[in-house]
Amino acid sequence: MRSFFTLLVLLSLSMLLEAQSVQDDFEGSGTITSWYGDNCNMNINYTNPYSEGINTSSTVMEYHDVGGPYANVQFDINSNYDLTTKNSFSLKIYVPSSGLTGNQTNQISLKLQDKNLAQPWSTQSEIIKPIQLDRWQEVVFDFENDTYINLDGNSPAPIERTDFNRVVIQVNGENNTDYVLAYIDDLLYFNTESSAPIYDNLVWSDEFDGTGAIDGANWYHQTQLIAGNSWANGEVQHYTNREANSYVSNGTLKIKAIKETYTDQGHQKEYTSARLNSKFAFKYGRVEVRAKLPSVAGTWPAIWLLGKNINEDGTYWDNEGFDTDSWPFCGEIDIMEPNVAKTQTLATWHWDIGSGYQYNSNSVPLANTDASQNFHDYVLEWSPDTMKIYIDNTLVNQMPTVNPFNEEFFVLLNVAMGGSLGGPIAGSFTSDIMEIDYVRVYQESSLSTSKAKNNTFKFYPNPVENKFNIEFAQINNNKVLVEIIDFNGRIINQSEYINNGLKLTYDTRALNTGFYFMNLIYDDGSKSVMKFIKQ
Repeated sequence: MRSFFTLLVLLSLSMLLEAQSVQDDFEGSGTITSWYGDNCNMNINYTNPYSEGINTSSTVMEYHDVGGPYANVQFDINSNYDLTTKNSFSLKIYVPSSGLTGNQTNQISLKLQDKNLAQPWSTQSEIIKPIQLDRWQEVVFDFENDTYINLDGNSPAPIERTDFNRVVIQVNGENNTDYVLAYIDDLLYFNTESSAPIYDNLVWSDEFDGTGAIDGANWYHQTQLIAGNSWANGEVQHYTNREANSYVSNGTLKIKAIKETYTDQGHQKEYTSARLNSKFAFKYGRVEVRAKLPSVAGTWPAIWLLGKNINEDGTYWDNEGFDTDSWPFCGEIDIMEPNVAKTQTLATWHWDIGSGYQYNSNSVPLANTDASQNFHDYVLEWSPDTMKIYIDNTLVNQMPTVNPFNEEFFVLLNVAMGGSLGGPIAGSFTSDIMEIDYVRVYQESSLSTSKAKNNTFKFYPNPVENKFNIEFAQINNNKVLVEIIDFNGRIINQSEYINNGLKLTYDTRALNTGFYFMNLIYDDGSKSVMKFIKQ
């Protein structure tokens, strides 16, 4: 079993490696080296002709569309964007009214494309924002929260994409021959932070460090047949509480499906396995399960959650008297299930709020050899607003937190045999195992349990070497206390600022390299919390 210190180091290194620095201030210190004018004149070293307002820098980009019907400027990066880590682009723009012809709508669009396609625009996602003339203004393109346009209607939401590596910027639309003169500055790729909770407090876990039987304080064996003589979905196994089917050894939990004749509750079946219910139920948080899956055809492993209030005889919480709703009214969250062919991993929600059964399912590729020979992290991020399921750092599926997903749920781990997602069982099957390194549930810690501030802001750069900036979407002229807290919860520094609409700049050079939290504490006692890395 890996230590938490090792996990923390790996987490920090992973975040450092994943953080993409994409920015250009056109003063010579930018990271973008591939600017290209497509049917558009461009000068990336142009003296700022309007050094005023929010932009007094000396050098900007000149964008000059001289009638090209699809004029734009663009740049590429070597690795693809991870929009789950950073979701937004911002830039400053000035369009002088004297530099326009025609009567096009005054707007700017930012498009994300895949440069590796023969027609990169064919699967693009685009955000269009209005602009005003004769003034510097900052425009933010948030590909997680803004309204976007997919040229291909079958494309998923941008936040679910991992194939974007080109940015295209276009002023006043396309398919026209009007002239546009504009000046662009301070392009930045960053993450738009809001008051979303940070789940950093480990509230329940099982590291499976013992030997032999599972920990009865954490888990309950669900063995009672739920359909009179069988389980749901056409499964053909008996679940047992025997150590042969579920046990701990060498730092991991093994759930073992076995081909054997076994009689229980008056019914004989040819396969046995185990189905575990957590004796811990919770609402909202981050669930992490590190697992290696069975590989043989016919096995159906699952990592999932059910509403604590499910009326299903034989579950731990039904036995405890919480059985008020039947399935799917109680809600179900499937963090991991493979498809029958074991080539995909699925993330699915099932529910019914009285208007009929509903579900939301999506999958990503995961080869059987990879899933069965290597451990992967199956993760649920569950907040009052959204639910997201990941495998490792890849987003599999997401949806809003609708009812009944605002109630307490518990964790289930099992390996079924056959059924709708198990498929035909291999004739050579004798046994197979789902191996689990740990199950962890995180919720908000004391660092982030105050009522959240409904305030959107920009926080960049992250990771940071010297200074980071905080820009609020709303100006209230109130005091903001900035607290820097290390991973152990120690307050490293406190500084007070006034939110007057200007950037709050914080110097991090006195901090050691590592992982920190930043609290913004407002006059009314509410606060926002961010995580950042000091390089």
